[in-house]
Amino acid sequence: MGTLLTSAYVATPETVFESEAPEQSTDQRARGRYPIALELQYKVLRGGRIEQTGSGKTLNISSGGVLFETQDQLPQRGRVEVAMQWPFLLEGTCGLKLVMRGRIVRSADNSKVTAVQADYRELRTAGFRRPMDAGTDTR
Repeated sequence: MGTLLTSAYVATPETVFESEAPEQSTDQRARGRYPIALELQYKVLRGGRIEQTGSGKTLNISSGGVLFETQDQLPQRGRVEVAMQWPFLLEGTCGLKLVMRGRIVRSADNSKVTAVQADYRELRTAGFRRPMDAGTDTR
């Protein structure tokens, strides 16, 4: 079986003269993060029970996880489920909710910012919404 190459350095005339090798980033993440602010709800899980719930806002998101800010401080380690309203509609009428479950990989003592590495992701339908440009029926 072959190996899938996900990214490669390709020299162009401009980059050949700029440096001998591609620039090394200090960010070692395998997936790109996208800055987006979405309202979310979270559940801190332990042994199949919900220990803490609350709400917050995403700071950035990727397919591998999410960074978010809450009103309350979350534990430094543990399992968490986050659910956020996705900003796009399915077929223009059905709301979507992105649910991620994973482990807390960063939550500082004096910070209300938490990083989660997701091992489960699912887009769920979240009910139908009326399109914004639809008029009301006046029959």
